[in-house]
Formats: sequence, structure tokens, C-alpha cells
Amino acid sequence: MITNTELEYKGDLYPTKIVSFEHDVDSVYFHTDNSVILKVTVLRDSLIRFRFTTKGYFSNDFSYAVDKSHSHGYNFLEVSEHEVFYQIKTSKVKCKIQKSDMRLSIYDLEDTIILEDELGFHWEESYEYGGNIVKMSKSSKDGECFYGLGDKATQMNLKGKRIENFATDQYAFQKDQEPLYKVVPFYIGLHNKKSYGIFFDNTFRTFFDFCHERRNVTSYWAEGGEMNYYFIYGPQMQDVVTTYTDLTGKPELPPLWALGYHQCKWSYYPESNLKEIAAKFRALKIPCDALYLDIDYMDGFRCFTWNKNYFPDPKRMVAELAEDGFKTVVIIDPGIKIDKEYSVYKEALANDYFCKRADGPYMKGKVWPGECNFPDFTNPTVREWWAGLFKELISDIGVKGVWNDMNEPAVMEVPNKTFPMDVRHHYDGNPCSHRKAHNIYGTQMARATYHGVKRFAYPKRPFVITRSAYAGAQRYTSSWTGDNVATWEHLWIANIQVQRMSISGMGFTGSDIGGFAEQPSGELYARWIQLGVFHPFCRTHSSGDHGDQEPWAFDDEVIDITRKFVNLRYQLLPYLYTMFWQYIEEGVPMLKPLVYFDQEDTQTHYRNDEFVFGNQIVVCPILEPNALGRRMYLPRGEWYNYWTNELCKGGKELWVDTKFDQIPIFIKAGSIIPKYPVQQYVGELEFDELILDVYYKDGKELSVVYEDAQDGYDYKKGRYSFMSFQATGKENELIIQAHQEGKYVTNYSKYKMNLIGLPFKVETLEIDNVAVVFDSDTLEKEGYILVEKGFISFHIMGNLD
Repeated sequence: MITNTELEYKGDLYPTKIVSFEHDVDSVYFHTDNSVILKVTVLRDSLIRFRFTTKGYFSNDFSYAVDKSHSHGYNFLEVSEHEVFYQIKTSKVKCKIQKSDMRLSIYDLEDTIILEDELGFHWEESYEYGGNIVKMSKSSKDGECFYGLGDKATQMNLKGKRIENFATDQYAFQKDQEPLYKVVPFYIGLHNKKSYGIFFDNTFRTFFDFCHERRNVTSYWAEGGEMNYYFIYGPQMQDVVTTYTDLTGKPELPPLWALGYHQCKWSYYPESNLKEIAAKFRALKIPCDALYLDIDYMDGFRCFTWNKNYFPDPKRMVAELAEDGFKTVVIIDPGIKIDKEYSVYKEALANDYFCKRADGPYMKGKVWPGECNFPDFTNPTVREWWAGLFKELISDIGVKGVWNDMNEPAVMEVPNKTFPMDVRHHYDGNPCSHRKAHNIYGTQMARATYHGVKRFAYPKRPFVITRSAYAGAQRYTSSWTGDNVATWEHLWIANIQVQRMSISGMGFTGSDIGGFAEQPSGELYARWIQLGVFHPFCRTHSSGDHGDQEPWAFDDEVIDITRKFVNLRYQLLPYLYTMFWQYIEEGVPMLKPLVYFDQEDTQTHYRNDEFVFGNQIVVCPILEPNALGRRMYLPRGEWYNYWTNELCKGGKELWVDTKFDQIPIFIKAGSIIPKYPVQQYVGELEFDELILDVYYKDGKELSVVYEDAQDGYDYKKGRYSFMSFQATGKENELIIQAHQEGKYVTNYSKYKMNLIGLPFKVETLEIDNVAVVFDSDTLEKEGYILVEKGFISFHIMGNLD
């Protein structure tokens, strides 16, 4: 007998009416008559989690993204039932869930709508793979803008865009190309001067549509897993980003040298070539702290080995480079060469550490060493083994950092560039296929690498960099934006990508300066350096296939520009280090797009180029050839042109003249910017004064400076110095009040106060209310006063010119 067994195509399915609810401490459960359950959990007054299941029960609750070490808590929670809806109220927002169809809406306490469902949660059964395609659609308000989602190569404002999240090796990617290397399913919405955030914590392939398919509808969906998202209320974008970063975690401080300039190429070998590079940096006096070794340093591209023909004595070489201030960073990829004589392969094989196909055999794929197997980094036992492999590199040889590449994971010569979707993963005790594990594979590799480097670098701090990442990877690693191209368009892309990564929780990010693929002109390289020194991670890197890309590969003018701007970065290291401290302490992004800096100014909502470096420096790169100036938008307030010290009013677009050796840089009036003297590498010099560039303002401005031993963990025991300087400018006087926290004593004993923009001639100086004689000639000619550190009040007075 033959029967029709064709599966019924049901299309989109929806929750039906709610038949019951229960309130359990911080969570409220809603049940429908078609077995949908919605669990609403209030983590904070402004942070609410929404979790749906269509099975009548929830699977094990597990997330690689959420930082479990951090506790949450709310101040107020009230659950009430009304005629047609249930309401959950906190001290910040009200959430209404409709009884008829489970659609929800969120309001502030003044009943202004923040976010509301359009179709709301719905799903489609996936008979091919099992489970559901889970979907969510929200109504978008008129004029609403969208930001975030990691390193997307598109406009800062995502309105009208459709985004795909599937970690992919995209060599020489183009503007607007999807998907890329990283997956950060978090976006920020802004309308009516109020911001909110959505974090869709689902590691399957996900999509976001920001009014692209349907006007005034925003939707997101995943090819499997749960509809599990977090709503974050601002109303300021700063609050949204800080809460998200706190939810997914913050890194520890890097060693200060990791914030210096780094040089990389595929590849520097043999040893003599690497030594030539090092010597040239020092001869040209271009500061540099780290040199990188790409895959050619290995024996046949086998991880954790050395090619002894190129590098006969790695320990000696690394030590000699260290004597001249260079830290060595090496690449490690996930593919382990199938070679029965290779110890790493034999260990993994003996312990069953490799990923397997669904029907049993090990996953096999081609990467640089040839045929490889791949460790299952979602298995904690495998991560522990992997961490232990770094002992020789870090403890014995003295390598200072590790660079994880190809960890999307990338596989060559296959159509989808990665593992087959049937590959199985441990997933920390939640077994799954590669459909679920793909997007977090690179993060779990970086996590294992981080723990290994940290273990063997101790008592120093680890440094790890990764190409692929999922939300939360910032707890373990820095990152870069992947295989870009030496074009002006890619300079524009790099600028936006790093800003976007910064407000997506992953602040320690940079691009390959000059472009990885192809060869930049001298002008493009110079303009890229001028931008790159204002990115938290600062590294030149190139494929080497198209020519050399060291600063001296170009003419003397480019060498001079490179030196000038790298010198500026090294001068600004205390400012940059302070930015990093605020990032790890408060979740404040180090780079701030103008919309983050001032969301109430609608002129910032579509700006791509300008950004705020830290809290007090506006940077606007030159993104076109042959430019001797550009139009830019200066945010509201008063700003000093860094090059001319001219005071400018913000809140408007203006033309800024520049030279080839300049880009527009503006300092917020009232700021006190800390600087070190130029060093060829971090720790080269001992100096007796900290430079403070004091920019006068008629009013008040707070500036801060964080310092510690620049490496190690004493800062966690209170051995740090956190200086706050409150500057108050009046018509004919300037008062700076200083306050110190922490037990760290800096080596310098003086402040060199560069006084900029004073509207009066200084006549008297009081330190802690005691008159002090100062060198008036030096002040008049050089513009600075030298004072002993440790003061509480610095007070200058004078006569108006």
C-alpha cells in the first residue's frame, strides 16, 4: 500500500492566546494554548531578557557570550494583570504582553513607546535540520536609526540595510559585502532622542533587516536555536553600550606595550630579515614595540614548531630582539597537520580531541599545512590541553603574544569555506552540530589561547589577537578586521569598522594599516597611518605578495609622516591607557562615533568619518587622495585645533585646511591631555615629568589619568594611580584641583603644564594656596610652567591682554 507521507508545509507559526502565567522571583512565565512559553527575566531595571520556546519546555540555558562572573540586580519589579495584557514594570520601563497573541511592547515610565512587536515572535519548522527557524519582527518608528553589529563594512547607520552573521574568511572583501569574520548580534536603536539595544544571543547563522524589505519594520531571525534576546534601555546610547558590554564582559588591562605600534607581514623570514626590520626601525627612530611572525616561521606550517632553517635558535633570537625593545608575536592557526610523526597531532589523536563528522570520522580539511584535523575548542578538556601547548613558546622561548588566524574556521577549496554543517561539537556539555557552533569556534580557540598565554606569561599580562569572534570574545582577546585591501575605499571601511566594533563591546580592535592585499601608494599608506595611530590596536600588516609595506618602502616624506604620527601615539600612551582603564572599569568604548557622543544632535546620526578618541579628542581622517583639507562636522561645544590652537565653536560643519603631514584633530576646551616623552618602545626611558597639555575653557572640565606599572597584576591590588584634574576657567584665572586614588607611586616628580588658549597674561601662581615663584620667561616663550606633582590646587591669575 502506498500512502502520501509528504510533510505538511505549515509556513510561519505564531503564539496563540495566553492561558496562564506565573511569577518566580525575577522571572515571569507566560504559557499559550499552543505550548509556547515566554520567559521574561528582569536582570536590571533597564535590562530584560526574553526567551521563547515552542516545545512546551526550555532546553538547557547556556551562553558563551554572557559573562557569568558578573551578578545583576534590580531595584523594583511589579507584575500586574489587566483586561487585555499583562504588565511588567521596573524603575525604568514598562513591558506589556498582549493576552491574545503574546505580542509585547516596551514603554518608558512616561508611556513613550520604546519598542513594540510588529508580527512579534514567530517560527517556521525546519524539517531538513530539525528545530525551528526562529523569527522576530518589530515596528520601526519614523526617523529611527540603527547602529552596532560589529565590523560590518557599511555605513555607520544601518537603516535600510540587511545584515548576515556567519563568520566567514572573506579575503579582499568589498564595501557592503556580507558576511564577514565576526558575529556580534547586538544593535542599538535610536528614535525620539531615546536609545535602546537588542542583543540576540543565538549562535546559528542570523540575519537582521533594518527596514530593508519592509518600510518601518525591523526584523531578525536565526536558522536554528532559540528566540533569546536581551532588551537594554538607555535612554542614552552610552547607557546601552555600557550595559551590553557589562553583560558580555570586559577584558583585563593589556600590557602597555600592546598599545604601541606593531609591524607584521606574511612573512618575515629568515632570522636575518627579521633582524634587518628591527634594526631599520631603530635607525630611523620610528617607535615600534612588536614584530610578528606569520606561518612561515613554522616547520611545514605545523603549529607550535619552528623552521630551524629560518630560525635556528628561536630563544636566542627572541631574547636579542627583546634587548632592543621588540616583543615577538607568533601566529597559531586551528588546523593541525595530519602527520603521525608530529607530537601535537599524536596527542590530539590519542585523546580524541578533534572534531568529528556526524557519522564518526574526524573532520578533515585543507589549510596551510595540507590536510588537517581540527580541535574541538568547545570541549573544556580540549581547551585545557591547548592552553598547555603554549609552555614552550611563552615560558621557554620568550614569545610575548599569540595571534589566532583562520579560526572562522576557514577551510580551503570547499564551496562554503568552512566545516560541513554536520560536524559535531561538545559545546561544553550541550552537544550540537556545526550549524550552532560555527560562529563561536574562533572565540573558543581564542579563549583557550588566552588561558595558555596567561598561564605561562605570568606574572606579566597576556596578549592575544583573533580574526574571528562572537559576542563576548573581548573577555579574552583583541582583534583586527581581517584581510582588507590597499584602496581608499578600504581606508573608509576601516574607519567605520573600528568605530562600530568599539560600540559593539570589542574595543581593542584595529585594521591592517596600509591594506593586507595589494600595494598602497605612499600617500594612502601615510593617510592610513594617520588614522591607525588613533585605533586601539595599531599594526601595519600586508600579504607581501605585492611588495614591501614597511614605512621605509616609501619616500622620505612618508617616512617622516609615519614617524611624526607614531611619535604622537607614543606621546598619547597615558591618554590611551586611561581610555582602556575606563573601558574595563565602566564599559565605556574607547572610540565614540559622533552619534554616541551626542545623540540629541540629529546632525550626528548619519556621520561616518569623525569620531571621538577617548573623551576629549575628535579625529577626522583624510579619506581621499590629493586632499589638502576636508569638510567635517565638529560636535557641539568648544574645540581647539590641535595644530594651530585656534578655538572653534562646534555644532556645525566646517572646512578644515590640512597639510599632507596633518589630519583634522580637535581637543575639547578645558581638557588636560597627559603625554609621555617619545620613546622607541615602552619602557625605554625613565623620565622625571609628565606633560599635561592644559586647554583653557571658560567653565569647568574634568580630566583623568590612569597609570600603573604598565604590566603585571599589582593594579588589581590597588597599586595604581588614578588622577583627576578639575579645571575651572574664569575671565582672568585658571584653577586646577587634583585628586589621586590608588597606591601606585609614579617615577616622575613633576608636571610640565603646557598652558594653551589662556585669555590673560599670567601674573601670579599659587600652589595649595601658597604663592610660588615661576619662570615667567619660560612661560612667555615656551608656554609651560613646571610644577611638583602632588599638588591639590593649582591657581594662576593674571591680567586680560
